[in-house]
Amino acid sequence: MKAILPDLLAPSLSLLFCGTAASATSAREQAYYAKPGNKFWPTLHTVGITPRRFLPHEFRELLALGMGFTDLCKTHSGTDAQLPPDAFDVRAFQAKLNIFSPRIVAFTSKRAGQTFFARPVAYGLQVAPAGVRVREMQFFVLPSPSGLATRYFDVTYWRELSTALNQRRE
Repeated sequence: MKAILPDLLAPSLSLLFCGTAASATSAREQAYYAKPGNKFWPTLHTVGITPRRFLPHEFRELLALGMGFTDLCKTHSGTDAQLPPDAFDVRAFQAKLNIFSPRIVAFTSKRAGQTFFARPVAYGLQVAPAGVRVREMQFFVLPSPSGLATRYFDVTYWRELSTALNQRRE
């Protein structure tokens, strides 16, 4: 089955964003975090991860900044509640980590983080799971920037990610 959105991956990325799945809007627009009201793009700029505010259709330009994109569910789109329970391919994602070795992996929702770690998680920096070969890889779980999750959004964890990214760049 064809991926809803293409991965944006390259060896040794500084930062890899991983969501649960593309929203219906992102699938239609063929761009990550494209739904109006999503805080992803403005937050990246606000916390200093990007030098300017990018638009969703410019997501490929972040590769030049050492950033990439993927989702745990590549074959379905919609809200978390709309996704089939077996839609998440954690093994494929882990294989991508082992192949591309990003320095930091940021899950853009608690659901994505909990699915990957197969346990409840808090927001912020996580301990790397046993199956990841690259020990110096860091993992963050971020509050979802989706407009549907506004009541849970807290920019604090996005700032922590920005600090960790800047420290790794030095």
